Amino acid sequence: MEGTVVIIGLGLIGGSLGLSILKGNPKATVIGYDVQEKEMRLAKAMNTITQESKNLQQEVEGADVVFLCTPVFQTEQLIEKLSAWSLSPHTIVSDVGSTKKRIMNKAQLFYDKGYTFIGGHPMAGSHKSGVAASKVILFENAFYLLTPGKNVHERDVDRLKSWLVGTKAKFFVVDPQEHDEITGMVSHFPHIIASSLVHQVKKVHSTQPLISRLAAGGFRDLSRIASSDPTMWRDITMHNTDILKELLRQWQGEMNQVIELLNQGDADAMYHYFDEAKQFRDNMPILQKGAIPSFYDLFVDIPDYPGVISEITGLLAKQGISIVNIRIMETRQDINGVLAISFQTEEDRRRGESCITSTTSYEVFTV
Repeated sequence: MEGTVVIIGLGLIGGSLGLSILKGNPKATVIGYDVQEKEMRLAKAMNTITQESKNLQQEVEGADVVFLCTPVFQTEQLIEKLSAWSLSPHTIVSDVGSTKKRIMNKAQLFYDKGYTFIGGHPMAGSHKSGVAASKVILFENAFYLLTPGKNVHERDVDRLKSWLVGTKAKFFVVDPQEHDEITGMVSHFPHIIASSLVHQVKKVHSTQPLISRLAAGGFRDLSRIASSDPTMWRDITMHNTDILKELLRQWQGEMNQVIELLNQGDADAMYHYFDEAKQFRDNMPILQKGAIPSFYDLFVDIPDYPGVISEITGLLAKQGISIVNIRIMETRQDINGVLAISFQTEEDRRRGESCITSTTSYEVFTV
């Protein structure tokens, strides 16, 4: 498709959208705007956009599509601002916010003027932030939820999908309330739990300093999402308070149930509690991208001798397999260490596992 796209907010999502749009629509003009001019310059240098914004109102009024890629509170403010401008009748405005009900209520300002607004939420992300972390594969096979208003034509939804074809995402149209309930459970609520786990460890750290070294492995993976942008998550939780309060009340009930099992000292009941969770979790489609950023980690048992890490990375490099992070886990005290390698995609992890197991005798495993 040819035309003009304006992206307001050049962070991880905005930058990755720019890359995806240009991949699927190479003849498009993608104009990027950010309050931080250095982010605009970096986005242009990285080719996530084709032009830096010079006159935002004029560019928005002449755009085919406008994406609001800002925190949800700022998105509400932008909707108020843009709805007062003279948008073209064919312009589609969309957002990428993790909450939808309040955004769609605010979007009534667009509908009152006959403008087209389609709420959006690409359910993909990373623990990294900023346009520098942008990547064209960020949304590949991810769920991209759309919440068009009642008066939005289906042809406009299809047109938006055409602009987003380069994301290779899976599109679903959902009700805003349903969206917030689902993402509250599988995304917003887990972020609160992860942060609370870190707070609990922090409180005992002063009396048990060794805990920070031993809190690796499962705890590291379970609490990883607590490293996400606190400003973004403050805004998201404040946008979805009613649902989150109910989920937390249910969580308190769940924890009371666990306390009761411990009080009873019933080993069989405790086993069934863990087994039921295991069975349900094992049957979930966890290899698909969901609301929480996915981490494609591979763990390699390696002997302690010079050059072993460069040996592993060299093998991967020969196969053209990119890695995003590599680290040594220091919780083992036997002769072998554990090398943790993070990949961009599940396919890269599978290729990495095959490469290492076919050329070395090192044990490789995933979690």
